[in-house]
Amino acid sequence: MSKKTPIQEVQLNQANASLQQAISWYSSFRRHGNSPPSDRLQASVKQDLQSLQNALGKLERKTIRISTFGLVSCGKSSLINALLSEEVVATGPLHGVTQSLTILRWNPLPEEGLSAELIDTPGLDEVSGEARATMAREIAQKSDLILFVVAGDITRTEYQALCELRSTQKPMILVFNKIDLFPDQDRQKIYQQLQKLNAANSGGSFEDIIAPHEIVTVAAKPQPIQVRTESADGTVTNTWEYPEPQIEPLKEALSQILLQEGKSLLALNALVQARDAENNIAQKTIELRQSEAQKIINKYARYKAIAVALNPIIVLDLIGGLVTDLALIRALSKLYGLPITTYEAGNLLRRIAASSGGLLLGEVGSSLFLGVGKSGAILSSGFDSSGAITAYLGTASAQGAIAGYGTFVIGRVAQVYLEQGCTWGEMGASTLIKQILSQVKPNTIIYRLKQELMSY
Repeated sequence: MSKKTPIQEVQLNQANASLQQAISWYSSFRRHGNSPPSDRLQASVKQDLQSLQNALGKLERKTIRISTFGLVSCGKSSLINALLSEEVVATGPLHGVTQSLTILRWNPLPEEGLSAELIDTPGLDEVSGEARATMAREIAQKSDLILFVVAGDITRTEYQALCELRSTQKPMILVFNKIDLFPDQDRQKIYQQLQKLNAANSGGSFEDIIAPHEIVTVAAKPQPIQVRTESADGTVTNTWEYPEPQIEPLKEALSQILLQEGKSLLALNALVQARDAENNIAQKTIELRQSEAQKIINKYARYKAIAVALNPIIVLDLIGGLVTDLALIRALSKLYGLPITTYEAGNLLRRIAASSGGLLLGEVGSSLFLGVGKSGAILSSGFDSSGAITAYLGTASAQGAIAGYGTFVIGRVAQVYLEQGCTWGEMGASTLIKQILSQVKPNTIIYRLKQELMSY
């Protein structure tokens, strides 16, 4: 009996395959058929293609990015030094010792094949307003896990930064540092303080920014203690002792996350990055090829209107109309270079029928009703009388107009589906994100993000 592959490995492999598939597809001009992309379109999506490559690279390296955020002098650098068990990052009494990003390697679980990058960031209060939000968002989006470090009462600036970082849909741990200076602070008191801040700033609609199990208390660099020593001859000396960092609660929390969720977290974040990049590519492509798409939609609507108007047989009206609409969807897919198969095009048509049921049922009903009238005019008297000809032309024109307008609507709705549905294929990023989130267990760091990510 073959050994069953652990679910985290399966998720990691699926994410890898999904990203490789996306890169292969979006890097090929052949996906556009006979409508190669313009220089403007290529330049527009270049950064998104690079984002796909970066996501795949991080996935293949199996490296978890852990970013630290906090105000100046909250102890972010000391925290990283304590995790690494050596003084790697400069610390000191000066305001804002960390002036730029510092990235350091950390291997807490080498046997799992995972490594981590610890990222030290400048103090949040060194940057204000929108610039702070932008900096935090950019760093957080490239991270897998966020450590938000506080020391003492949580300020309004810290609360606002917490909200901004939570909106990036990345798992977060609140690290209360310098617990040696605040011995009366515990997890519950910190949580209650956040509840009060949130209630005061959310208009009464409270939602946890941080859950109690996501709070850890540490002392990354405890204050030195003066020790008075009296020797046998009565000589008194004062020395300073430097206590060991109290960092074990955070090490244990991080090790547990990496062990139980590390690979799932890597896969999930890589897929989210890929999904966002693919959606950006789709949005930009549809926007820049709008005029070409409109010509295609008008052409197919005109062809269908003429064909339906001239054809006297009801069944052929319906079959021909369906074939025309499927051909239109494929033509738009080729123009945009967005992935869709004949099977998916059929699904799209069913989705359109469900969302625009009234209009399309009206077209089918009119086809049956007017088609009978159109065929009946021919069968009853052929074109021998002017009345029959007038009845036929009137019925054919009305039916052709309805059919053409139906195709026009299908073309417009197809544009929306192609933009929003390009990540929902069998190995699409959105499909795998939904699958991973359906498999996570309660009380995990990923679980609280489930509702946010699945409602995307």
